Amino acid sequence: MSQPTHSPDARVPPSPAPVSFWQAFVFWLKLGFISFGGPAGQIALMHRELVDNRRWISEQRFLHALNYCMVLPGPEAQQLATYIGWLMHRTWGGVVAGVLFVLPSLFILVGLSWVYLAFGDTPLVAGLFYGIKPAVTAIVLQAAHRIGSRTLRSPGLWALALASLVAIGLFNVPFPAIVAVAALVGYAWGRWEPGAFKAGGGHAASGQRLGPALIDDDTPTPEHTRFWWSRLGLVAVVGALLWLVPMGVLVATVGWGHTFVQLGWFFSKAALLTFGGAYAVLPYVYQGAVEQFGWLTATQMIDGLALGETTPGPLIMVVAFVGYVGGHTQALLGPDAVFWAGALAATLVTWFTFLPSFIFILAGGPLVESTHGNVHFTAPLTAITAAVVGVIASLALFFAYHVWWPQGFEGRFDWVAALMAVAAAVALIRFKRGVVQVIAVCAVVGLLVSLVRMP
Repeated sequence: MSQPTHSPDARVPPSPAPVSFWQAFVFWLKLGFISFGGPAGQIALMHRELVDNRRWISEQRFLHALNYCMVLPGPEAQQLATYIGWLMHRTWGGVVAGVLFVLPSLFILVGLSWVYLAFGDTPLVAGLFYGIKPAVTAIVLQAAHRIGSRTLRSPGLWALALASLVAIGLFNVPFPAIVAVAALVGYAWGRWEPGAFKAGGGHAASGQRLGPALIDDDTPTPEHTRFWWSRLGLVAVVGALLWLVPMGVLVATVGWGHTFVQLGWFFSKAALLTFGGAYAVLPYVYQGAVEQFGWLTATQMIDGLALGETTPGPLIMVVAFVGYVGGHTQALLGPDAVFWAGALAATLVTWFTFLPSFIFILAGGPLVESTHGNVHFTAPLTAITAAVVGVIASLALFFAYHVWWPQGFEGRFDWVAALMAVAAAVALIRFKRGVVQVIAVCAVVGLLVSLVRMP
Protein backbone atom coordinates (compact mmCIF):
# COMPACT_ATOMS: atom_id res chain seq x y z
CA MET A 1 0.00 0.00 0.00
CA SER A 2 1.41 3.36 -0.99
CA GLN A 3 2.29 5.91 1.64
CA PRO A 4 1.21 9.56 1.51
CA THR A 5 3.91 11.82 0.19
CA HIS A 6 3.23 14.66 2.66
CA SER A 7 2.51 14.61 6.35
CA PRO A 8 -0.29 16.80 7.74
CA ASP A 9 2.35 19.08 9.32
CA ALA A 10 3.82 19.79 5.90
CA ARG A 11 0.57 21.13 4.43
CA VAL A 12 0.94 24.50 2.76
CA PRO A 13 -0.99 27.25 4.56
CA PRO A 14 -3.97 28.58 2.63
CA SER A 15 -3.62 31.57 0.39
CA PRO A 16 -4.61 34.89 1.97
CA ALA A 17 -7.90 36.44 0.93
CA PRO A 18 -7.79 39.18 -1.71
CA VAL A 19 -7.31 42.69 -0.34
CA SER A 20 -9.60 45.46 -1.50
CA PHE A 21 -8.42 49.01 -2.18
CA TRP A 22 -10.15 50.29 0.96
CA GLN A 23 -8.69 47.56 3.17
CA ALA A 24 -5.27 48.61 1.94
CA PHE A 25 -6.20 52.29 2.46
CA VAL A 26 -6.92 51.62 6.15
CA PHE A 27 -3.61 49.80 6.55
CA TRP A 28 -1.55 52.55 4.89
CA LEU A 29 -3.29 55.18 7.03
CA LYS A 30 -2.49 53.22 10.19
CA LEU A 31 1.11 52.78 9.04
CA GLY A 32 1.46 56.54 8.63
CA PHE A 33 0.72 57.03 12.34
CA ILE A 34 2.91 54.22 13.72
CA SER A 35 5.97 54.37 11.44
CA PHE A 36 8.51 55.42 14.05
CA GLY A 37 12.16 54.40 14.16
CA GLY A 38 13.59 55.85 10.96
CA PRO A 39 13.96 53.90 7.69
CA ALA A 40 15.34 50.74 9.29
CA GLY A 41 12.47 50.54 11.78
CA GLN A 42 9.87 51.41 9.14
CA ILE A 43 11.15 48.77 6.71
CA ALA A 44 11.19 46.19 9.50
CA LEU A 45 7.62 47.14 10.44
CA MET A 46 6.41 46.78 6.84
CA HIS A 47 8.24 43.46 6.50
CA ARG A 48 6.59 42.11 9.63
CA GLU A 49 3.11 43.27 8.63
CA LEU A 50 3.14 42.65 4.87
CA VAL A 51 5.41 39.59 4.59
CA ASP A 52 5.05 37.74 7.89
CA ASN A 53 1.58 38.59 9.19
CA ARG A 54 -0.66 39.53 6.27
CA ARG A 55 1.19 37.72 3.41
CA TRP A 56 0.33 40.46 0.93
CA ILE A 57 3.76 40.02 -0.68
CA SER A 58 6.47 37.35 -0.58
CA GLU A 59 9.92 37.76 0.93
CA GLN A 60 11.72 37.81 -2.42
CA ARG A 61 9.33 40.26 -4.05
CA PHE A 62 9.58 42.53 -1.00
CA LEU A 63 13.39 42.50 -1.15
CA HIS A 64 13.36 43.01 -4.91
CA ALA A 65 11.28 46.16 -4.45
CA LEU A 66 13.46 47.30 -1.55
CA ASN A 67 16.66 46.92 -3.59
CA TYR A 68 15.27 49.29 -6.22
CA CYS A 69 14.21 51.82 -3.58
CA MET A 70 17.70 51.68 -2.04
CA VAL A 71 19.19 52.71 -5.41
CA LEU A 72 16.95 55.76 -5.69
CA PRO A 73 17.45 59.14 -4.08
CA GLY A 74 14.74 59.79 -1.56
CA PRO A 75 13.21 58.10 1.51
CA GLU A 76 13.42 54.39 0.78
CA ALA A 77 10.72 53.35 3.28
CA GLN A 78 8.15 55.74 1.78
CA GLN A 79 9.14 54.64 -1.72
CA LEU A 80 8.78 50.99 -0.71
CA ALA A 81 5.26 51.63 0.56
CA THR A 82 4.47 53.40 -2.74
CA TYR A 83 5.90 50.49 -4.74
CA ILE A 84 3.91 47.82 -2.90
CA GLY A 85 0.74 49.92 -3.06
CA TRP A 86 1.28 50.28 -6.82
CA LEU A 87 1.84 46.52 -7.23
CA MET A 88 -1.38 45.75 -5.39
CA HIS A 89 -3.77 48.43 -6.65
CA ARG A 90 -2.23 50.16 -9.64
CA THR A 91 -1.33 53.86 -9.76
CA TRP A 92 -3.86 55.08 -7.21
CA GLY A 93 -2.79 52.34 -4.82
CA GLY A 94 0.79 53.61 -5.00
CA VAL A 95 -0.24 57.25 -4.64
CA VAL A 96 -2.42 56.53 -1.61
CA ALA A 97 0.24 54.39 0.10
CA GLY A 98 2.94 57.02 -0.44
CA VAL A 99 0.80 60.00 0.57
CA LEU A 100 -0.54 58.37 3.74
CA PHE A 101 3.01 57.47 4.74
CA VAL A 102 3.81 61.21 4.82
CA LEU A 103 0.58 63.10 5.59
CA PRO A 104 0.22 62.34 9.34
CA SER A 105 3.83 63.41 9.89
CA LEU A 106 3.22 66.71 8.07
CA PHE A 107 0.26 67.62 10.28
CA ILE A 108 2.09 66.61 13.45
CA LEU A 109 5.26 68.51 12.53
CA VAL A 110 3.36 71.68 11.64
CA GLY A 111 1.73 71.60 15.08
CA LEU A 112 4.99 70.86 16.90
CA SER A 113 6.83 73.55 14.91
CA TRP A 114 4.26 76.14 16.01
CA VAL A 115 4.62 75.04 19.65
CA TYR A 116 8.41 75.21 19.30
CA LEU A 117 8.44 78.77 17.97
CA ALA A 118 5.68 80.00 20.29
CA PHE A 119 6.93 78.45 23.54
CA GLY A 120 10.52 77.38 22.84
CA ASP A 121 11.97 80.04 25.15
CA THR A 122 10.06 78.87 28.21
CA PRO A 123 12.15 77.02 30.84
CA LEU A 124 10.19 73.79 30.37
CA VAL A 125 10.65 73.55 26.59
CA ALA A 126 14.22 74.87 26.72
CA GLY A 127 15.13 72.25 29.33
CA LEU A 128 13.63 69.44 27.28
CA PHE A 129 15.57 70.50 24.18
CA TYR A 130 18.76 70.81 26.21
CA GLY A 131 18.54 67.07 26.81
CA ILE A 132 17.30 66.18 23.35
CA LYS A 133 20.24 67.78 21.49
CA PRO A 134 22.90 65.38 22.88
CA ALA A 135 20.56 62.49 21.98
CA VAL A 136 20.34 63.78 18.40
CA THR A 137 24.15 63.88 18.21
CA ALA A 138 24.25 60.24 19.30
CA ILE A 139 21.51 59.28 16.84
CA VAL A 140 23.47 60.72 13.91
CA LEU A 141 26.59 58.87 15.10
CA GLN A 142 24.54 55.67 15.29
CA ALA A 143 23.39 56.22 11.70
CA ALA A 144 27.00 56.46 10.53
CA HIS A 145 27.86 53.31 12.50
CA ARG A 146 24.84 51.39 11.18
CA ILE A 147 25.40 52.24 7.52
CA GLY A 148 29.18 51.90 7.82
CA SER A 149 29.03 48.45 9.40
CA ARG A 150 26.90 47.28 6.49
CA THR A 151 28.81 49.04 3.71
CA LEU A 152 32.50 49.50 4.53
CA ARG A 153 33.67 45.99 3.68
CA SER A 154 37.02 46.82 2.07
CA PRO A 155 39.91 49.28 2.60
CA GLY A 156 38.90 51.12 -0.56
CA LEU A 157 35.41 51.80 0.76
CA TRP A 158 36.88 52.99 4.06
CA ALA A 159 39.09 55.35 2.05
CA LEU A 160 36.05 56.73 0.21
CA ALA A 161 34.27 57.36 3.51
CA LEU A 162 37.30 59.11 5.00
CA ALA A 163 37.80 61.20 1.84
CA SER A 164 34.18 62.39 1.93
CA LEU A 165 34.50 63.23 5.63
CA VAL A 166 37.55 65.39 4.92
CA ALA A 167 36.04 66.91 1.78
CA ILE A 168 32.83 68.14 3.37
CA GLY A 169 34.17 68.73 6.88
CA LEU A 170 37.41 70.60 6.13
CA PHE A 171 37.00 71.88 2.57
CA ASN A 172 33.21 72.41 2.51
CA VAL A 173 32.88 70.53 -0.80
CA PRO A 174 29.19 70.55 -1.87
CA PHE A 175 27.38 67.31 -1.22
CA PRO A 176 26.26 66.87 -4.87
CA ALA A 177 29.91 66.93 -5.96
CA ILE A 178 30.77 64.23 -3.42
CA VAL A 179 27.91 62.03 -4.68
CA ALA A 180 28.94 62.51 -8.31
CA VAL A 181 32.61 61.72 -7.70
CA ALA A 182 31.74 58.67 -5.59
CA ALA A 183 29.41 57.34 -8.31
CA LEU A 184 32.11 57.72 -10.97
CA VAL A 185 34.71 56.06 -8.75
CA GLY A 186 32.30 53.21 -7.99
CA TYR A 187 31.42 52.70 -11.64
CA ALA A 188 35.06 52.57 -12.76
CA TRP A 189 36.13 50.47 -9.81
CA GLY A 190 33.20 48.09 -10.27
CA ARG A 191 34.26 47.37 -13.84
CA TRP A 192 37.85 46.80 -12.73
CA GLU A 193 37.09 44.74 -9.60
CA PRO A 194 33.40 43.68 -9.53
CA GLY A 195 33.81 41.49 -6.44
CA ALA A 196 34.50 44.53 -4.28
CA PHE A 197 30.89 45.69 -4.68
CA LYS A 198 28.82 42.62 -4.00
CA ALA A 199 25.84 43.71 -1.94
CA GLY A 200 25.85 42.81 1.72
CA GLY A 201 22.57 41.41 2.90
CA GLY A 202 21.11 44.03 5.11
CA HIS A 203 17.65 42.47 4.92
CA ALA A 204 18.09 38.74 4.89
CA ALA A 205 15.31 36.31 4.41
CA SER A 206 13.73 34.90 7.48
CA GLY A 207 13.95 31.30 6.37
CA GLN A 208 10.41 30.55 7.57
CA ARG A 209 7.79 28.64 5.58
CA LEU A 210 5.07 31.27 5.54
CA GLY A 211 2.93 29.86 2.79
CA PRO A 212 1.72 31.54 -0.38
CA ALA A 213 1.36 35.31 -0.66
CA LEU A 214 -0.97 37.45 -2.71
CA ILE A 215 2.05 38.70 -4.67
CA ASP A 216 4.25 35.60 -4.62
CA ASP A 217 7.59 34.72 -6.19
CA ASP A 218 5.87 33.06 -9.15
CA THR A 219 2.83 35.35 -9.41
CA PRO A 220 2.40 36.35 -13.08
CA THR A 221 3.26 39.95 -13.84
CA PRO A 222 0.03 41.99 -13.66
CA GLU A 223 -0.88 43.94 -16.76
CA HIS A 224 -0.42 47.32 -15.07
CA THR A 225 3.19 46.48 -14.12
CA ARG A 226 4.31 45.71 -17.68
CA PHE A 227 6.64 48.21 -19.29
CA TRP A 228 5.26 50.36 -22.11
CA TRP A 229 7.01 53.40 -23.55
CA SER A 230 3.68 55.20 -23.79
CA ARG A 231 3.06 54.64 -20.07
CA LEU A 232 6.53 55.85 -19.18
CA GLY A 233 5.98 58.97 -21.27
CA LEU A 234 2.62 59.63 -19.60
CA VAL A 235 4.13 59.37 -16.11
CA ALA A 236 6.98 61.69 -17.10
CA VAL A 237 4.61 64.30 -18.55
CA VAL A 238 2.22 64.21 -15.59
CA GLY A 239 5.13 64.37 -13.15
CA ALA A 240 6.64 67.34 -14.97
CA LEU A 241 3.29 69.16 -14.91
CA LEU A 242 2.85 68.47 -11.20
CA TRP A 243 6.16 70.27 -10.66
CA LEU A 244 5.84 73.02 -13.29
CA VAL A 245 2.28 74.14 -12.53
CA PRO A 246 2.72 74.97 -8.81
CA MET A 247 6.19 76.38 -9.43
CA GLY A 248 4.87 78.49 -12.32
CA VAL A 249 1.96 79.78 -10.22
CA LEU A 250 4.35 80.73 -7.41
CA VAL A 251 6.75 82.54 -9.73
CA ALA A 252 3.91 84.39 -11.47
CA THR A 253 2.36 85.36 -8.13
CA VAL A 254 5.30 86.37 -5.93
CA GLY A 255 8.38 86.39 -8.19
CA TRP A 256 11.46 84.17 -8.49
CA GLY A 257 13.29 85.65 -5.51
CA HIS A 258 10.46 85.08 -3.02
CA THR A 259 11.09 82.63 -0.18
CA PHE A 260 8.20 80.37 -1.22
CA VAL A 261 9.76 79.92 -4.67
CA GLN A 262 13.27 79.46 -3.33
CA LEU A 263 12.04 76.84 -0.85
CA GLY A 264 10.41 74.90 -3.69
CA TRP A 265 13.45 75.15 -5.94
CA PHE A 266 15.98 74.28 -3.22
CA PHE A 267 14.11 71.22 -1.97
CA SER A 268 13.44 70.02 -5.51
CA LYS A 269 17.21 69.78 -5.85
CA ALA A 270 17.60 68.25 -2.39
CA ALA A 271 15.08 65.54 -3.30
CA LEU A 272 17.42 64.29 -6.03
CA LEU A 273 20.42 64.07 -3.67
CA THR A 274 19.13 61.99 -0.77
CA PHE A 275 21.20 58.88 -1.55
CA GLY A 276 21.66 57.04 1.74
CA GLY A 277 18.66 58.53 3.48
CA ALA A 278 17.88 61.75 5.29
CA TYR A 279 21.12 61.91 7.28
CA ALA A 280 23.09 62.05 4.05
CA VAL A 281 21.27 65.09 2.68
CA LEU A 282 21.15 67.02 5.97
CA PRO A 283 24.58 68.60 5.40
CA TYR A 284 23.32 69.89 2.04
CA VAL A 285 20.13 71.18 3.67
CA TYR A 286 22.22 72.84 6.37
CA GLN A 287 24.48 74.50 3.80
CA GLY A 288 21.49 75.96 1.99
CA ALA A 289 18.86 76.56 4.66
CA VAL A 290 21.19 77.87 7.39
CA GLU A 291 24.26 79.30 5.70
CA GLN A 292 23.00 80.42 2.27
CA PHE A 293 19.38 81.51 2.82
CA GLY A 294 19.21 81.95 6.61
CA TRP A 295 15.77 80.37 6.89
CA LEU A 296 16.70 79.06 10.36
CA THR A 297 19.67 78.89 12.72
CA ALA A 298 22.03 75.96 13.37
CA THR A 299 20.43 75.45 16.78
CA GLN A 300 16.96 75.35 15.24
CA MET A 301 18.21 72.83 12.68
CA ILE A 302 19.30 70.48 15.48
CA ASP A 303 16.01 70.99 17.29
CA GLY A 304 14.12 70.24 14.07
CA LEU A 305 15.97 66.97 13.65
CA ALA A 306 14.97 66.07 17.21
CA LEU A 307 11.32 66.71 16.38
CA GLY A 308 11.68 64.64 13.22
CA GLU A 309 13.11 61.74 15.21
CA THR A 310 10.20 61.71 17.65
CA THR A 311 7.38 61.79 15.08
CA PRO A 312 6.17 59.08 12.68
CA GLY A 313 7.02 59.18 9.00
CA PRO A 314 10.26 59.58 7.04
CA LEU A 315 13.06 61.41 8.83
CA ILE A 316 13.45 63.63 5.77
CA MET A 317 10.22 65.24 6.98
CA VAL A 318 12.54 67.49 8.96
CA VAL A 319 12.38 69.60 5.79
CA ALA A 320 8.79 70.48 6.75
CA PHE A 321 10.18 71.98 9.96
CA VAL A 322 12.71 73.96 7.93
CA GLY A 323 9.93 75.27 5.72
CA TYR A 324 7.66 76.11 8.63
CA VAL A 325 10.34 78.04 10.50
CA GLY A 326 11.31 79.93 7.36
CA GLY A 327 7.71 80.90 6.55
CA HIS A 328 6.81 81.72 10.15
CA THR A 329 9.84 83.79 11.14
CA GLN A 330 9.78 85.79 7.89
CA ALA A 331 6.01 86.39 8.22
CA LEU A 332 5.55 85.66 4.52
CA LEU A 333 1.77 86.22 4.69
CA GLY A 334 1.95 89.19 7.03
CA PRO A 335 2.42 89.59 10.80
CA ASP A 336 -1.10 88.37 11.59
CA ALA A 337 -0.82 85.10 9.68
CA VAL A 338 2.54 83.68 10.73
CA PHE A 339 1.07 80.23 11.45
CA TRP A 340 -0.50 79.98 8.01
CA ALA A 341 2.69 81.22 6.37
CA GLY A 342 4.65 78.49 8.14
CA ALA A 343 2.04 75.83 7.33
CA LEU A 344 1.98 76.81 3.66
CA ALA A 345 5.78 76.80 3.46
CA ALA A 346 5.92 73.36 5.13
CA THR A 347 3.34 72.02 2.67
CA LEU A 348 5.21 73.41 -0.33
CA VAL A 349 8.49 71.94 0.88
CA THR A 350 6.86 68.54 1.42
CA TRP A 351 5.31 68.61 -2.07
CA PHE A 352 8.55 69.41 -3.89
CA THR A 353 10.60 67.00 -1.74
CA PHE A 354 8.41 63.93 -2.23
CA LEU A 355 7.11 64.43 -5.78
CA PRO A 356 10.25 62.89 -7.37
CA SER A 357 9.82 59.74 -5.26
CA PHE A 358 6.39 59.05 -6.74
CA ILE A 359 7.69 59.65 -10.27
CA PHE A 360 10.66 57.32 -9.72
CA ILE A 361 8.39 54.49 -8.53
CA LEU A 362 5.60 54.85 -11.07
CA ALA A 363 8.03 55.35 -13.97
CA GLY A 364 10.69 52.83 -12.98
CA GLY A 365 8.57 50.15 -11.35
CA PRO A 366 7.66 48.37 -14.62
CA LEU A 367 11.35 48.15 -15.56
CA VAL A 368 12.24 46.76 -12.13
CA GLU A 369 9.53 44.13 -12.38
CA SER A 370 11.21 42.73 -15.49
CA THR A 371 14.88 43.08 -14.52
CA HIS A 372 17.19 42.20 -11.69
CA GLY A 373 20.17 44.04 -10.24
CA ASN A 374 23.63 43.82 -11.73
CA VAL A 375 27.02 45.09 -10.65
CA HIS A 376 26.87 48.11 -12.98
CA PHE A 377 24.12 49.45 -10.71
CA THR A 378 25.32 48.15 -7.36
CA ALA A 379 28.92 49.39 -7.64
CA PRO A 380 28.09 53.13 -7.96
CA LEU A 381 25.46 52.75 -5.24
CA THR A 382 27.90 51.08 -2.86
CA ALA A 383 30.50 53.78 -3.50
CA ILE A 384 27.92 56.51 -2.91
CA THR A 385 26.83 54.82 0.31
CA ALA A 386 30.45 54.62 1.50
CA ALA A 387 30.87 58.33 0.82
CA VAL A 388 27.59 58.96 2.65
CA VAL A 389 29.05 57.32 5.77
CA GLY A 390 31.75 59.98 5.82
CA VAL A 391 29.20 62.75 5.25
CA ILE A 392 27.05 61.51 8.14
CA ALA A 393 30.12 61.25 10.38
CA SER A 394 30.93 64.89 9.57
CA LEU A 395 27.37 65.82 10.53
CA ALA A 396 27.80 64.04 13.88
CA LEU A 397 30.98 66.05 14.51
CA PHE A 398 29.19 69.25 13.53
CA PHE A 399 26.34 68.58 15.96
CA ALA A 400 28.78 67.60 18.72
CA TYR A 401 30.64 70.88 18.29
CA HIS A 402 27.46 72.96 18.62
CA VAL A 403 26.12 70.93 21.55
CA TRP A 404 29.35 70.59 23.55
CA TRP A 405 30.66 74.10 22.87
CA PRO A 406 27.47 76.22 22.63
CA GLN A 407 29.52 79.47 22.46
CA GLY A 408 32.24 78.04 20.22
CA PHE A 409 35.70 76.79 21.17
CA GLU A 410 36.39 80.08 22.94
CA GLY A 411 33.49 79.37 25.31
CA ARG A 412 33.14 76.76 28.04
CA PHE A 413 32.92 73.01 27.38
CA ASP A 414 29.52 71.62 28.41
CA TRP A 415 30.62 68.39 30.04
CA VAL A 416 27.06 67.45 31.04
CA ALA A 417 25.91 67.56 27.42
CA ALA A 418 29.00 65.57 26.36
CA LEU A 419 28.30 62.86 28.96
CA MET A 420 24.66 62.67 27.88
CA ALA A 421 25.70 62.28 24.24
CA VAL A 422 28.18 59.50 25.07
CA ALA A 423 25.63 57.70 27.24
CA ALA A 424 22.99 57.99 24.50
CA ALA A 425 25.43 56.62 21.92
CA VAL A 426 26.24 53.64 24.13
CA ALA A 427 22.53 52.98 24.70
CA LEU A 428 21.80 53.11 20.97
CA ILE A 429 24.81 51.26 19.58
CA ARG A 430 25.80 48.88 22.36
CA PHE A 431 22.45 48.12 24.01
CA LYS A 432 20.22 48.63 20.93
CA ARG A 433 17.74 50.87 22.71
CA GLY A 434 15.02 52.53 20.67
CA VAL A 435 15.45 56.07 19.39
CA VAL A 436 12.25 57.38 20.98
CA GLN A 437 13.16 55.81 24.31
CA VAL A 438 16.63 57.39 24.31
CA ILE A 439 15.26 60.80 23.34
CA ALA A 440 12.62 60.62 26.08
CA VAL A 441 15.17 59.76 28.77
CA CYS A 442 17.56 62.46 27.61
CA ALA A 443 14.75 65.02 27.52
CA VAL A 444 13.83 64.26 31.15
CA VAL A 445 17.49 64.40 32.24
CA GLY A 446 17.95 67.68 30.36
CA LEU A 447 14.89 69.18 32.10
CA LEU A 448 16.20 68.12 35.51
CA VAL A 449 19.65 69.57 34.79
CA SER A 450 18.10 72.83 33.65
CA LEU A 451 15.98 73.04 36.82
CA VAL A 452 19.04 72.45 39.00
CA ARG A 453 20.98 75.17 37.16
CA MET A 454 18.20 77.75 37.48
CA PRO A 455 19.04 80.58 39.91
